[in-house]
Amino acid sequence: MPNMSLEKVPMPQSEASVRNTNFKEVALGYTDEMAKEEAARCLKCKNKPCVAGCPVCVDIPEFISLIEQGEIEKAFYKVKETNSLPAICGRVCPQETQCEQLCLRGIKGEPVAIGRLERYVADWAMKNIEENHDINNSKAKVAIIGSGPASLACSGELAKMGYDVTIFEAFHVAGGVLVYGIPEFRLPKEIVQKEINEIKKLGVKIEMNMVVGKVVSIDELFNEGYKAVFVGTGAGLPSFMNIPGENLNGTFSANEFLTRINLMKAYDPDHNDTPVFIGRRVAIVGGGNVAMDAARCAKRMGAEEVYIIYRRSETEMPARIEEVEHAKEEGIIFHTLTNPISIEDDGNGWVGGIKCVKMELGEPDDSGRRRPVVIKGSEYVIPMDSVVIAIGQSPNPLIKNSTPDLETNKWGCIVADENTGITSKEGVFAGGDIVTGAATVILAMGAGRNAAKSIDEYIRGLTH
Repeated sequence: MPNMSLEKVPMPQSEASVRNTNFKEVALGYTDEMAKEEAARCLKCKNKPCVAGCPVCVDIPEFISLIEQGEIEKAFYKVKETNSLPAICGRVCPQETQCEQLCLRGIKGEPVAIGRLERYVADWAMKNIEENHDINNSKAKVAIIGSGPASLACSGELAKMGYDVTIFEAFHVAGGVLVYGIPEFRLPKEIVQKEINEIKKLGVKIEMNMVVGKVVSIDELFNEGYKAVFVGTGAGLPSFMNIPGENLNGTFSANEFLTRINLMKAYDPDHNDTPVFIGRRVAIVGGGNVAMDAARCAKRMGAEEVYIIYRRSETEMPARIEEVEHAKEEGIIFHTLTNPISIEDDGNGWVGGIKCVKMELGEPDDSGRRRPVVIKGSEYVIPMDSVVIAIGQSPNPLIKNSTPDLETNKWGCIVADENTGITSKEGVFAGGDIVTGAATVILAMGAGRNAAKSIDEYIRGLTH
C-alpha cells in the first residue's frame, strides 16, 4: 500500500544531552519496518526526476521499490551499480540539495528520505552479504594520487574494467577527508574502512606514506610504467582571515583541529599521541559543514561554551540544515551577522578573546547572496580560550609545484574538463576538490567515475 504521509519517517538518533559528550554516531539508522514504510512513500515516477539530481546517477526509484518489496539484497546491488560507497554517501551527502530536492513528494510535503534508505541498504549489506569479485586486473597500470572519495570511485571503476590500479596516499591511513575531516559521530571510521576494503577486494593496491610531489613525481610514475594518472588529492590547504592575532597560541585551522581529533583520535585517551588544546570557551569562525563539525567536536572534547561566528545570517549558511539543527540541539551558540576583526592576546601569547563587529546584509554580490556590511561602532569582544578558523580550504601546491606542465588556476586548482577529467598534461586526469575547490563527497565521486571512463578510452586509444 502506498504511504501518502507528507512527512518522512523520522530518523532515530541519540539524545542531544548524551551525544554531545561522546563521539558515538548520532543518527542510528532505520529499522526494517521504518525502511519499508518510508519506501512506500515513493511515487515510482516514470521520468525519475530524482536521478537527475544524483551525481552518480543511482536508479533511485528502482532501489526504493526493491526495499518496499523486501528485496534488500537486490536493492543494495542496484545502488552499487553506480555508487561504490553507499554507506558513506547515505550518511554525509547533502541529499536535500540534490536528489531529494527534485523529488515530487517534496512539492506538498517532505521528499522521500532517499539518503536514509541508501544508508539502510548499505548497512544491511555490511551485516548480511560477503561480496565476491572475480576480476582479472591484467590491463595497463594506472596510478591514483590520493585516497579520498574521488580517487576511491575512480579506482573502483578502473579495477572493475580490469586495470592494474595503485593508489598513492600521503597519510598512514586511507580515506582522505573521510578519515581526517568528518567526525566519528557523523561517519564512523569503521564504516569507511569497510568500504575501502571492498575497493581493495577489486584488486586495488594502496601504498601509504607516499607524498607524490616529494617521494615520487607524476613524471616518475609514467617512467615506472603507469599509462595514466588520476589526481584526486582534494583541498587540504587551510584558508585564514589574515587578521591580527591569528598566530596566537590556541588558534587553529579547522584542518589541523579536525585532523588531530578525527585521524589522530585526540578524543580517545588510549590513542592520544597528538592532543589538542580546547579550553573552556571556543570560537569557530565560519558557517559551513566544516565549521559545524569543528564546533560539535569542541563540545564533545569538553568545552563549556562553543560559539559559531558567521558574517551572514543563518539563511545564508552553506552548512546542511540537519547539521545546523544538530549543533543547536547540542548547545552550540550561534552569533550570526558577526565578523571577527582580531584575535586578542591574553598577555602571555595565548588567545584571550575575539573582537567582532556586527554586520547587516546589503546588496547581492557576484554569488547572488546579499553582501554583509559592517555596522559602524558595533565592535565588541567575547572572552575566548581558543579559536578555530573554518572559512574554506584550497589544494595543496605540491602537485602543482612538481608538475610544471600541469595547468592550474589562480586558486591552485587543477584545470580539468568537468565531464572527462582531462587535464593539460597528456595521460593525467583529475577530479574532485583538487579541480572544483572544496565541495561534496558525492560530487567528487561523480568526477572520479567520469574520469575512469575517460582513462579507459585514453588507454585503449594508445593501443591502436
